[in-house]
Amino acid sequence: MKVVYEDNHMIVCHKECGEIVQGDKTGDTPMSEMVKSYLKEKYAKPGNVFCGVVHRIDRPVSGLVIFARTSKALTRLNDMLRRGEIHKTYRAIVEGKLEKPEGEIESWLVSDGRMNKTFVCDEKTPGAKLSKLRYRTIETGDRYTIVEVNLLTGRKHQIRCQLASIGHPIKGDLKYGARRSNPGGGISLQAWRIEFVHPVSKEPVTITEEEELHF
Repeated sequence: MKVVYEDNHMIVCHKECGEIVQGDKTGDTPMSEMVKSYLKEKYAKPGNVFCGVVHRIDRPVSGLVIFARTSKALTRLNDMLRRGEIHKTYRAIVEGKLEKPEGEIESWLVSDGRMNKTFVCDEKTPGAKLSKLRYRTIETGDRYTIVEVNLLTGRKHQIRCQLASIGHPIKGDLKYGARRSNPGGGISLQAWRIEFVHPVSKEPVTITEEEELHF
């Protein structure tokens, strides 16, 4: 487990493709438990160690994940997340060359829990939610393009679904139409940067992923 940022109130870690943030039915060890073990060992803490999950990213996605070290920090970070005060920037490698180097995608999305998949739909579809993101091109290759994405709403699989909906699925994302899988089964989507005001010190915090996405 790679720690990117740490203080008395929170810890930010790099998540590899395939790791899970919180426990699920697979029974695999989640990052939340890894963080607890890390803190317990580093600070020689007796008994249980607190580790609050602030947000999650999909299993096949890599990047930055925030955990709270205290219940007070968890409450404040959760409130900030709900108010849209934690700004997350993603980077992705998508198939093809985008017609517009930058733009905004707005569509109605509905999530099917049984299929664990999100679909573009009509606004009158039951459960449909208006979804928006903004993207810009970072680099273009022969077959792929690296884009930077800012979410304006936070929906399940939003980036994956909306980029695929304009004909540019994320590299390796077979669920949303990619032509082939990536080695290791992950997809080329990364939670690249997190920006917010610290919940306790009130100082601005910007944390950027050290791992780079490459074609």
